[in-house]
Amino acid sequence: MSRGTIDDAALEAEIGQLPALSLLELRNRWKTLFSHPAPKSLRRNFLARAVAYQMQVEAYGGLSVATKRRLREIAHAVRTGDANAMLGSNRIKPGTQMIRQWQNTTYAVTALAEGFEWNGRTYKSLSAVANAITGTNWNGFAFFGIKRAPSGNKNASGPRRTSSRANPDVGTVPVSKVKSTRSGRNA
Repeated sequence: MSRGTIDDAALEAEIGQLPALSLLELRNRWKTLFSHPAPKSLRRNFLARAVAYQMQVEAYGGLSVATKRRLREIAHAVRTGDANAMLGSNRIKPGTQMIRQWQNTTYAVTALAEGFEWNGRTYKSLSAVANAITGTNWNGFAFFGIKRAPSGNKNASGPRRTSSRANPDVGTVPVSKVKSTRSGRNA
């Protein structure tokens, strides 16, 4: 499949044919896509799925660099048993106090290393504290007005496109010029 233009229907049809391919054909597709032979231990079903995924990566782009780095960090944390690293930097630091006024009463909750303390009790989550305070289910972050850090641009690794800067023959046209030529008037 050509990388230049993406034909969704053709890609979908090609992926749909993968389960019908022989093991040898799947291994050849793997070698073409990954530039190395497929491990002998991989089963046919997994080969088909991995080849399909890689075809989509080639057509639409893969995971962003930041996502790959975060996945490596999580994998390392799982291997070493480091729970804090698994949770990431978005975690509320121990000692932080969240203060919320609810129905004319002010509530102060303290973040602990393993949960949250309010009214002499320890809770596993902010949502559990919010539930204890209000008697209804709340997202703890929403209840205490905590904004989570943005995770970045979800489309950062989107389709591969050619940039107009990469092609010196393509020039840019000022917006005013475009508007004036479309309306039929001179600028």
